[in-house]
Amino acid sequence: MQPADLPAPHMLRMQQTFEAMRAAHQADMLPAWPVRRDRLMRLKRLVMDNREAIAQAVSADFGNRSRQETELLEIFPSVDGIKHALSHGKRWMRVQRRGVSLWFRPASTRLIPQPLGVAGIVVPWNYPIYLTIGPLVSALAAGNRAMVKLSEYTPRFSALFADLVERSFAADEVRVINGDAAVAEAFSRLPFDHLLFTGSTNIGHHVMRAAADNLTPVTLELGGKSPTLIGPDADFDRAVERTLVGKLLNAGQTCVAPDYVLLPAGTEQRFIDAARKLVGKMYPDMARNRDYTTLISPRHFQRMVSLADEAREQGAQVLPLANVAPNDATRLFPPALITGGTDDMRVMQEEIFGPLLPLVPYRTLDEAIDYINARPRPLALYVFERSNSTIDRVMSSTIAGGVCINETLLHVAQDDLPFGGVGASGMGAYHGIHGFERFSKMKPVFKQARLNGLGLFRAPYGKTFETMMKLLVR
Repeated sequence: MQPADLPAPHMLRMQQTFEAMRAAHQADMLPAWPVRRDRLMRLKRLVMDNREAIAQAVSADFGNRSRQETELLEIFPSVDGIKHALSHGKRWMRVQRRGVSLWFRPASTRLIPQPLGVAGIVVPWNYPIYLTIGPLVSALAAGNRAMVKLSEYTPRFSALFADLVERSFAADEVRVINGDAAVAEAFSRLPFDHLLFTGSTNIGHHVMRAAADNLTPVTLELGGKSPTLIGPDADFDRAVERTLVGKLLNAGQTCVAPDYVLLPAGTEQRFIDAARKLVGKMYPDMARNRDYTTLISPRHFQRMVSLADEAREQGAQVLPLANVAPNDATRLFPPALITGGTDDMRVMQEEIFGPLLPLVPYRTLDEAIDYINARPRPLALYVFERSNSTIDRVMSSTIAGGVCINETLLHVAQDDLPFGGVGASGMGAYHGIHGFERFSKMKPVFKQARLNGLGLFRAPYGKTFETMMKLLVR
């Protein structure tokens, strides 16, 4: 279905919502801090007062996701991000003084943070709460209005959140748009003042093309194959544990999950043994374990099956880490390691987005670095190593959207760090002040003094001009 084929009432409602927000912004182009603070407080209450209902809706959409995992991975960072904006937002709004070259004094310059207007936010299904709240906090702290398109793969959460937003915000402040891919495409074609999309690299191409018709600036939070590099002097057991924890949260359905592991040649069996032991401790009796998340849909389950089957058929070993088979009825897909993979396998080319984890042995650190650099720049890079000189070498020789050293995932939860990709893994970044600036126009202003010397530089040009230019250009 193309946007033109959407039911006219749906298109009309979306357009009317946008126009109402645009008009509201024109009427108040620079909301004061108390207004922004009130919006952020209402967003915080929305999450805090409905934690249980939100967790239940998300679990129902996934088939099973534990309340504890939703609290840890979504509720906590969402609320923490709101608190951070509440603590610092008033300071972010201040006019910033900037320096003036000697030759332009006594003029002055400043930067005025100004809301862009109406922001569009497209949310994926894998972390529907956090990846809604995070961008929304940035947009509201910066003084914008926001329209949010939620995923059709999370219908229960999407319906609940739309209702909560309608009860918490005026129609010209925040609104949720629900619907399928055709609705998402039409949404992306609205003339937003900024559009933030989180999702796959493939869909990111379509979103950018749709936004281009209006020259809408975009922030694309995409994905890719994020490597874990276990260095030659790493705490190996810790590296296995933190890599597996990062991989198996949400059953690997995480844009920054470790996608493959580079490890010193000869340590593969040690990794396999440690991983099996760890999974047994984390998820005992996996077939009935409610802490382990199931895959979001039959299509995603079948994709994971086909990735594993194809790798096995092409000569790789698929090594289960639990004594349970994949279950298409419940969409339970147990974790497995892959050894002997080759670059032409889909599992080594596509972002996995599930609980399969290839092991890639290397002989030298240079070989490992070259392997990373031969591929599109990842959204995340995880380095386990005790030697600071080795860490510095990897840092200076690779480019990634974000890095954790001796840990996985947690760089995303730091509100003072920008979160975003690079190249195929995305463009632009947000969180904290970086999100505030992403959704603001940092308007530069030059103010001329009443008495100034710039009259010396106007026509007709003569000896005085030539003398002054010799001083300027030397």
